[in-house]
Amino acid sequence: MDLKLSDVSKHFDTRHARVEVLRGISFEMASGHSLAVTGPSGSGKSTLLHLIGTLDAPSAGKVEIDGQELFSLPEPKLAEFRNQSIGFVFQDPHLLPQYTVLENVLLPTMAFPRRAGPGRDEAAGLLEKVGLSHRLDHQPAELSGGERQRVALARALINEPGLLLCDEPTGNLDVETANSVAELLVELHRDESNILIVVTHSLELAARFERRFELREGRCSEL
Repeated sequence: MDLKLSDVSKHFDTRHARVEVLRGISFEMASGHSLAVTGPSGSGKSTLLHLIGTLDAPSAGKVEIDGQELFSLPEPKLAEFRNQSIGFVFQDPHLLPQYTVLENVLLPTMAFPRRAGPGRDEAAGLLEKVGLSHRLDHQPAELSGGERQRVALARALINEPGLLLCDEPTGNLDVETANSVAELLVELHRDESNILIVVTHSLELAARFERRFELREGRCSEL
């Protein structure tokens, strides 16, 4: 997979003024590479991640994957592409409390079912990779914070996405658990050879990635 951002900008119009959040962001990445994005609160880190993940559209510029301009796709096709090709991990795992761990991991496979798509065996295999093979039938309320984030990571990977986006994945965890999740994230990225982009306030987490960007006042600089 190849990811390319070309002069991407994002603004919001309020009643009194136009707020420029991102200004002319351009970079490229290929499969097997990783990037950490840091910067102060309000600098546009999460907005950038949402644009790359097609959860929001840029005000100007292009987001392309393998030469396809994503926002030229009709919404149903864009939703299917997002489901099949992009995995998301957020600060809050957003697990559904009424479902088991295994069922939560399988949820992304139900939106656009594929005849030969991943099933229970693949989900169980991912949960074994993240150290939760003994928790398949548990519900989220029975898990620790670190375990819930591991489930969210397995869920993000169930459709074998070429692009994995993480927004403060260790932000709600204690130091020891955060380090454990960070190590797992890097290990799975190496195994999956996907594009990994993480937004974080943690300089310790950012130091684990081969590329680092800092966002300030909507502009991006590589460290």
